[in-house]
Amino acid sequence: MSCDFLGLARPGVQKLSPYVPGKPVEELAREFGLRPQDIVKLASNENPLGPSPAVRDAIAAALPELTRYPDGNGFALKQALAAKLGVDTAGITLGNGSNDILELVTRAFVGPEHEVVFSDHAFAVYPIVTQAVGAKAVPVPAKDWGHDLDAMAAAITPATRIVFIANPNNPTGTWIERDALEAFLDRVPENVIVVLDEAYTEYVETDDVPNGVDYLARYGNLLVSRTFSKAYGLAALRVGYGLSAPAIADALNRVRQPFNVNSLALAAALAALEDEAYLIESRRINRQGMQQLEDGCLAMGLSWIPSRGNFLAIDLGREAAPVFQGLLREGVIVRPVANYGMPNHLRVTIGLPAENQRFLDALKQVLARA
Repeated sequence: MSCDFLGLARPGVQKLSPYVPGKPVEELAREFGLRPQDIVKLASNENPLGPSPAVRDAIAAALPELTRYPDGNGFALKQALAAKLGVDTAGITLGNGSNDILELVTRAFVGPEHEVVFSDHAFAVYPIVTQAVGAKAVPVPAKDWGHDLDAMAAAITPATRIVFIANPNNPTGTWIERDALEAFLDRVPENVIVVLDEAYTEYVETDDVPNGVDYLARYGNLLVSRTFSKAYGLAALRVGYGLSAPAIADALNRVRQPFNVNSLALAAALAALEDEAYLIESRRINRQGMQQLEDGCLAMGLSWIPSRGNFLAIDLGREAAPVFQGLLREGVIVRPVANYGMPNHLRVTIGLPAENQRFLDALKQVLARA
């Protein structure tokens, strides 16, 4: 084939590199001849508990209808979200994961003539969706590994159309406090959409991290994105949602794919939303696991970035890539974050107690060999 199809793609697409997910267990097993059951994966910020029994039952009940298209409007899930969060269903947009919401808002509102502002060390999808539509990405240097909201506000120009903020932030785990967020939102022009990415908000157990829902009525240019992939344990089913003014949701639904959330995901999300006991247990496991990792790092003389998510960014004080490779050989998968401008850090998902200890033991061995 002689045609250069990549050359036919839009310039922004040509410059993109595909998103690289965490290494799958099966791939590592093949690569090093390991048994899959002996491998611990702490790379993708997944819930270690597995799905709740209520979710399993809901999926089983939905199986006979697999020959039917899903409810393209997601009526039942929207009604449940509206009741739980106290929002209008007209302002809810369902997505194939919250990544879908991030892409929808960019496709709906951003063109090549626009700019998109986000922080250094923030979620990789922000520059990806910006570049895909040919817009100008405006990364703002981080402050103490987190968002410098004053600098981000100063970076807004007449060409700015979206500002992405992750709270808590991935991969650093840093967070923005209430007063700082309010002051920032007050400074943003009303024609600039602020996307507040709250993928990890269900793990927050302190009062210092604001709830984006509290600001929707006050700021008409605010879009809050959330997911069922993390604390609710539905990463494989890909279901998320956006909360905004109905006018923003209307624009997103004009570019949203029909039936973008499948029937099993809709049924599972509805069951997960009602399973408060599962969410409480997820928080408990995360809280105790975070303390376990922090204590283990302290014993090894390692520092970390304080986190409000379900992961910890650990500073190895050296290039992390060789340590990452050493951990793989020990059957432990974590996440190197050099692509986020953090070459000395590894991001480690909070797992079950035995998984956390397996990581700590393997890390101690790898560092001793190095």
